[in-house]
Amino acid sequence: MNNLQQAIDSFLQHCRYEKNLSEKTIYFYNLDLIQFKSFVFNNSYPDVIQEINKHHLKHYLREISGWKIKTVKRKIASLKAMFNYLEFEDIISVNPIRRIRISLKEAICLPKALNKEEVKAILNEAYNSISYVPKSKYAYLEKIRNATVVELLFSTGARVSEIANLKLADLDRKSGSLMLRGKGNKERVIQICNAGALALIEIYICLFEDKIIASGGYLLINRFENKLSDQSIRNMVNAISVKAKISKKVTPHTFRHSFATLLLENDVDIKYIQAMLGHSSIVTTQIYTQVNQEKQKQILTDKHPRMDFSLAVA
Repeated sequence: MNNLQQAIDSFLQHCRYEKNLSEKTIYFYNLDLIQFKSFVFNNSYPDVIQEINKHHLKHYLREISGWKIKTVKRKIASLKAMFNYLEFEDIISVNPIRRIRISLKEAICLPKALNKEEVKAILNEAYNSISYVPKSKYAYLEKIRNATVVELLFSTGARVSEIANLKLADLDRKSGSLMLRGKGNKERVIQICNAGALALIEIYICLFEDKIIASGGYLLINRFENKLSDQSIRNMVNAISVKAKISKKVTPHTFRHSFATLLLENDVDIKYIQAMLGHSSIVTTQIYTQVNQEKQKQILTDKHPRMDFSLAVA
C-alpha cells in the first residue's frame, strides 16, 4: 500500500468490517478524506502515504480554517483516525498528525428548547389532525404515523437518525421499552412510560403491521413501504409545528433538547439524563444546565438562604 487512495480504502474497510461503525460515520470519514486527497492533488503534494508530513497537514488546516469550527474539528478527527490506523498497522513509521498542536475553541450555542405549553400545542395539533380525515383515506394512516413520530421524539429524546432506523423488533410492546442505536452503534434502552403515547404506538403498529413487515421490519415507513428518511421526519415535524403556531423553528433535535431541559427543570439528576440521551461524556449533557435562566431565577428566589433574612436599609 503506497498511495493515499489505497490508504483511505483500507481505513474505511477497517471501520466497516472490523470496528462496525455506522454508515453515517463512514460516510463522513470518506467525505473528509477524499477532500484531503483533492487538496494533496491540487497542491502537487506527494500521493505516497509515507511521504505526507506535518507541513502538508498544516497547509491543509490553514486551507479549511475559515470553515465552521465544528466542521474543522470533524475533518481533523477523520485525519487523526486514519493516520492512527496506518501507524498501528505499521503502514507508516511516523504519524504526521501527532506532531501538530491544534487548539480550536467553539462558541457555546445554547440549544433552543420548547416549553411545556409549546410541546402540548404540537402534540394537540398532531392528535387533532387525525380527526379531520376519514378513516377510509390513506391520509388517516399518515396522520396516525405522524403523531406517533412526534410522540416517539418527545418520549425518548432520541436523535432523528435513531428514530428513523427503529425496527419493530426494537420495541417491547408489553413493557414499552425501546432499544435505540446511537453514535458508533452504541445501544441504550429507554422506557416509554406514558399510557397515551403507548396506546397511539400500538394503534399505529396494528394499522401498519403488514407494511412494516414488507419494509424489512422498519417501524416508521412511508406509503412506498420504505423506512422514513431523516429529512421526511424533519419536514413532518416542521409542518406540524407551523400548524400549531409555534413561532420558533422546530426540528426533531428541538424535541431532544426539550426532553433534556424539561427533565432537568423537574430536578432529574443530570447523570440519568446523560444515560437517556446516550452522551458518552457528562460535559455534553451539562450544556442543558445553562439553558433555562427562568428556572435558575425561580430556584434562587425559592431556595437561596438570603431569602430567609428580612434585612433592608432603613
